[in-house]
Amino acid sequence: MKIFSKRALLRASAAPAILSASLIATAAFAQEAPQAADAPAEGDTIIVTGSLIKNPNLVSSSPVTAIGENEMQLRQTTNAETLLRDIPGVVPSLGQNVNNGNGGAAFVDLRGLGYNRNIVLLDGKRVAPADFNGAFDLNNIPTALISRVDVLTGGASTTYGADAVSGVVNFITRNDFAGMDLSIGEQITDQGDGNRFNVDFTVGANFDDGRGNAVLSVGYQEVDPIYQGDRDISIFGISSTTGRGSGSSFTSTPTGISFPTEDTQVGPDGSSLVPFYQGFNFNPYNIFVTPFKRFNIFGSTRYEVSDKVEVFSRALFSKNTVDTIIAPSGIFGTPLSIPGNNPYLPTAIRDRLCNEAGITLGEACNTNGAIPMPAVYRRTVEIGPRISSYETQIFDINIGTRYHINDSLSLEVYGSHGESQNTQTQSGYVLNSRVQQALNATNTTSCIDTSNSCVPLNLFGTISGDQAAFLNGQSTITNKTALSQAHAMVSGDFGVTSPMASNPVSFAAGAEYRNYTAQRIPDNLSLVPGELGGAGGAVLPLDGGYDVYEFFGEVIAPLVSDRPFFQELTVEGGVRYSKYKVDAAGSPRFNATTYKFGATWAPIDDVKIRGNYQRAVRAPNIGELFAPVSTGLTNLSVDPCAGAAPTLDANLAAVCLAQGAPAASIGSIQNPSADQANATGGGNPNIRPETAKTFTAGIVLQPRNLVSGLTITVDYYNIKISNAITAATPADIIGACFGNITAASATDEACTSIRRNPANGRLSGTSTPEVPINGLPQPLTNNGRLATDGIDLSINYQTDLNFAKLALGFNGNWTHKSTFQAAATSYNRDCVGYYSINCASIQPEFSFTQRTTLSFDKIDVSLLWRYIDSVEYEGQASDYLARGFTAGNRNLFNGEVTGAGPLVGKSYNFNKINAYSYFDLTTRFAVTDNIDLTMSAFNIFDKKPPVVGSAAGTTTYNSGNTFPSTYDAVGRRFAATARLKF
Repeated sequence: MKIFSKRALLRASAAPAILSASLIATAAFAQEAPQAADAPAEGDTIIVTGSLIKNPNLVSSSPVTAIGENEMQLRQTTNAETLLRDIPGVVPSLGQNVNNGNGGAAFVDLRGLGYNRNIVLLDGKRVAPADFNGAFDLNNIPTALISRVDVLTGGASTTYGADAVSGVVNFITRNDFAGMDLSIGEQITDQGDGNRFNVDFTVGANFDDGRGNAVLSVGYQEVDPIYQGDRDISIFGISSTTGRGSGSSFTSTPTGISFPTEDTQVGPDGSSLVPFYQGFNFNPYNIFVTPFKRFNIFGSTRYEVSDKVEVFSRALFSKNTVDTIIAPSGIFGTPLSIPGNNPYLPTAIRDRLCNEAGITLGEACNTNGAIPMPAVYRRTVEIGPRISSYETQIFDINIGTRYHINDSLSLEVYGSHGESQNTQTQSGYVLNSRVQQALNATNTTSCIDTSNSCVPLNLFGTISGDQAAFLNGQSTITNKTALSQAHAMVSGDFGVTSPMASNPVSFAAGAEYRNYTAQRIPDNLSLVPGELGGAGGAVLPLDGGYDVYEFFGEVIAPLVSDRPFFQELTVEGGVRYSKYKVDAAGSPRFNATTYKFGATWAPIDDVKIRGNYQRAVRAPNIGELFAPVSTGLTNLSVDPCAGAAPTLDANLAAVCLAQGAPAASIGSIQNPSADQANATGGGNPNIRPETAKTFTAGIVLQPRNLVSGLTITVDYYNIKISNAITAATPADIIGACFGNITAASATDEACTSIRRNPANGRLSGTSTPEVPINGLPQPLTNNGRLATDGIDLSINYQTDLNFAKLALGFNGNWTHKSTFQAAATSYNRDCVGYYSINCASIQPEFSFTQRTTLSFDKIDVSLLWRYIDSVEYEGQASDYLARGFTAGNRNLFNGEVTGAGPLVGKSYNFNKINAYSYFDLTTRFAVTDNIDLTMSAFNIFDKKPPVVGSAAGTTTYNSGNTFPSTYDAVGRRFAATARLKF
């Protein structure tokens, strides 16, 4: 990180190259001259991301993309996650459009390498993380006070420490702000929902003749939900394989009971069991935009005590609430029992249960003895939707000082402490223990066990209000994280200059200490596996932490300057040594060393060539080390043991039986319910740091004499991660056993480690201590390998047309590959341009944003074009067999949708999503010198999202029959912001 005055920066010959890295260059107001990357006014403090050296005449060789304050105003940005998501090369991560899988926080995923492989900084410093994976919650960013956002992609572990494998995102605040700024904004969709309101007030002042500055910003934001049932595309869930309006494949209403030989459901007459006939449409309960509330306070101060000493501080507080809303809870394949003389048990159903259990009909069956029901399914619509309300409170305080030893040396020391607490309150969930208690009844007024004011349950008809109230439970889980850190660094120059250069060799060296702690505190209901219907497995306590001791150094050496063919030649290098202590005795568990080398060569003023090589390291985080092993859910649509296949292949049948399927189920096993299989995984205390080799090389062109105002940057990046801390994908696990079924053995660990539901052979069902259904094994290992490479292109052009000022900006990314290999013998899966349950969020091969701004006397008119390249279903790949697909399951639906809803009768090909373009139009008025009004229409042509059904990808990103984090599922939106400033 470099810190210096803007006045010095603007004097530096390297400044244009720094500023040319802007994402989208736009003019400010018409009365101001166009400024690259929203260049700020002289005299303030600026931070340039990517180096620890503080010499303003030196520039890091790493490419940095910058989003300026002006661009954020044009986008009317109120949420940092949605701003970053639109940058080409950034893959959508958890955010406001993720409902089922959102943990109440928003993250950024650089290059598709995972949100836990980058660092989010605030003014170049770490902030308390939001979860056990060490990631910072973007919901806590005070957007009103942000001056710009720097995005450096590629290894940055040498500069910022572990986790910066794929890069860093650095939010720079207006810490020298003087005046008052009040901003009020409102957004709403074309259909009148999804209201979004925000108000931000910022005040700052210089004092003591400019020696000090204090800034305070207070903000509030509120976002209303948008339900999937309010959009034509998602009124009904659609099967990705059949094109028929569907939903949950078995957990429905009325009650279903699964036997080893048949899946049944209470018939329309309510008195008998018939073959399963009615699924459940869960879409109307789900949401495309999660409701959100935020109250935040941010303050910073600095004061020059003397010419040599400056003190500074920063404090942040934020309270956020994020709600996720999903379909009603229920009974998801739970084994239960019921007395034969239960008053709600129809005779025909009782007799069927007795027959299946081998109980003699007649008096032996009609008693209060327990009749087993192998696997029961019932969607409890009477209780209402499942709601998880996540309330997060975070504070983070940083205090430090800078001491200018002499004109060329300075010392910076700071310390900080931050804590984050996220409390999840789950409501609307069925308590499975109470289901069993309520079934144990011989009359309609009282249960055999009368504790908890038990109300007998009518499982075979309509559940009454008092019955629903008895079954309904509320649970809380509290997650706490904390970060304490101390940092000391000396920087400056050696007083030595190369004979052919004009600037001295500069350096930075120092030490840093960080202490991370985390706790997860579940209540008693969350601790019991399978107790909360539809909540996944048990949530177990977690308590862990570790200390990091680091020593680092960095050198930038100008070798040649102002010579023919060598206007500039600079080399740089850096190293960081880290020691991690994580056990109670404090002995080191592992050490890590990172280093970097870089060079910048400008043969002439208009051309600059840069390159950087780094060895980056990511240490395992608290969750990866200490999270208890538990059973949850993963995505799997097709089970090789399902259907008639095992009856045609004796070896396949033997494998299915060895995995725990009952013999009677062979030939009638169903695919996992709702395309979700059980999976068992957790932390691993034996894992070690992963290492990455990153390389970037690029060129910056500024042909001032040929085309004034034009800047072009082209950068190639290559990142390879070995010993990656990962778990195998469902396709990897299934393929390891069933990939060559003729050679598979029923005793192979790859097969026997998969465990099935003993009631019906499925890979899904409620896992309890009595009847564990572990499903797919997904332990963490260091066996993974990740790799990606591609090219970033940025073009900015600004000119005066006499009648208006024109600013053009283009930022594009071409990703050559992004591969993941779970182990040395696993398939090396490339997900660029594909979507499936193995590929998580969509990563197109090519994407770009292009902004055109015309600035007149009092008005700016700006058009933003966002482009996403076409993608296709992974089964369409030419090597589909190696990817785990077969000729029978490589194709999704292609034809006319059937069933019910507005999409019925329309033809769709779920195997491909064509290229998408979105256009956003913004107009900004300078009403007075102190008041401006910004009005925007987003997705002005109301481009509809692609339709791919409900099982084309993972539950997290494939929702409402589309991918709402990648494509606009909401439709046209309007926004207006009024800003008063002095």
